[in-house]
Amino acid sequence: MRPRVLVASIGNVFLHDDGFGVEVIRELDRAGLPPWVQIADYDIATVHLAYDLTGGYDTTILLDATPHGGPPGTLTLTSATETHDLPGDAVVRLLRLLGGDAGRVLVLSCEPACVDGGIGLSAEVGAAVPAAVRVVTELAWGASPALPVKEKTEV
Repeated sequence: MRPRVLVASIGNVFLHDDGFGVEVIRELDRAGLPPWVQIADYDIATVHLAYDLTGGYDTTILLDATPHGGPPGTLTLTSATETHDLPGDAVVRLLRLLGGDAGRVLVLSCEPACVDGGIGLSAEVGAAVPAAVRVVTELAWGASPALPVKEKTEV
């Protein structure tokens, strides 16, 4: 049996590049992912995401726009194991309190150019969406992604 995978976008489409995950989810919906992969847009409802994760997944991939200090549009794939500096960490902590298990948690983040009020991605972040779709597709099929996973440890 194949592992169960959840790909979840978090962010706010009303803050320009913070809608990165939503755009990736839209493209993934057309990408022909395997049947063991569930995709969902949680917007800013991260508590809802934590409750959904109590059902258990082998792998959870969170999509978010997160500043890391790089050029806008830069993708970063990070293991979210025991971290306190990644988006979605609050979700993982709440999930543990609820007694759930999200399995391996990865965060695919994109360096934003603009998170001011407004709708639509910047050109740099919009250009990163196809690469993000490729990374998620590779992960969903169990392949090693072209983007290396940065391991984070508790600080």
